[in-house]
Amino acid sequence: MVNNNFNYKINDSQGTNVEPILIKDFDLEKYHDYESSLSERCKDFWNKKKGVAVYRRFRVPRVFASACKDMKTSLELQLGALNESMKYKADIPNFLEPWYGIGTITSAFGVDYIWYEGQAPAINPSFNSIEEVLNYQYLPVEKTEIGKHTLGVIEYFLEKTEGKIPISFADIQSPLDIASLLLPIDKLFLEMYDNPEKYTKLLSIIVDLLLDFTKKQQELIGDALVYPGHGFASSRYFKGIGMSDDNTIMISDDFYERFEIPFRKKIGLEFGGYVFHSCGNWSKKISVIKKISNLVMVDGAFSEETDPDPNVVETFAEQFVNTGIIVNARIVGDIQTITETVKKLWKPGIKLIVVTYCKSPAEQGEVYERIHEICCN
Repeated sequence: MVNNNFNYKINDSQGTNVEPILIKDFDLEKYHDYESSLSERCKDFWNKKKGVAVYRRFRVPRVFASACKDMKTSLELQLGALNESMKYKADIPNFLEPWYGIGTITSAFGVDYIWYEGQAPAINPSFNSIEEVLNYQYLPVEKTEIGKHTLGVIEYFLEKTEGKIPISFADIQSPLDIASLLLPIDKLFLEMYDNPEKYTKLLSIIVDLLLDFTKKQQELIGDALVYPGHGFASSRYFKGIGMSDDNTIMISDDFYERFEIPFRKKIGLEFGGYVFHSCGNWSKKISVIKKISNLVMVDGAFSEETDPDPNVVETFAEQFVNTGIIVNARIVGDIQTITETVKKLWKPGIKLIVVTYCKSPAEQGEVYERIHEICCN
């Protein structure tokens, strides 16, 4: 069935276009005070077993496309977003991202970006077998051009903002997603069956590279770091490491439990828990995802304007109530769409972050009040 509500003609259904702001024109103290004013709400929400919080996400399309190549442009666009975000009533503040594509860890294997005009950096898989990948003399990510640039962006952001503005990790992909960027995914799936021991060895190498580089980011960012990062509502008072695990829906539950979960748990142990994201409808995978013992948050799309194949709202409500696991629910849409979705998603005992993309402060204000009214009665 064709989804007529998803607008495929726009480059980012969850994006908000803003005017860039020069660092000299950005009021660091004002944003720092704004973030601080929400700190108790964030801390209180994180420490509770249930409840609701509202996050008006400001995702600037150009930052997640060609603008990521220029750290100055990226910062100015993101400062424009932070400045605008203060007008929108919310419980969780926005943050800066040192976003530079999704090929960070693959760069250790000699993979570099391909730049198409106006697009985010692309990657072509460079290997034809796991054997080829394992035989490659990989480097620490920090020694690659992509790794150096990412750390350079963090240093630049910290310098220009005097460490007063919250910053997240760079976009982190799951070990499975990283492996799928190294060799064509059809060959990767065959390797899982034909060479499970070598596949596990590859995942182990990938995880060690990921942990090493992420810890370097953690050390560099210091007190300005927010968790879980990237596309998740994040705070200095939250915990856990968020990563994209989009290929989960393409493998069996048995394979995910056998190969993937041990590495998710290992990664999560280093950062206070594991945080799961997948695009599309992953409702049927909830039972296996919940087997990640240190799972603290999950993310999903819950309206047809957010994703052409959104998640089943009622299934998430049933599966995550009374678990203490946060549902980070992205809902692009008008007031009615958001409130009707929240009514279906909310159950006493669920821990919910409603992520909105309202077009005006007035609309956001009304949505904010309605969400809290729905979830507090």
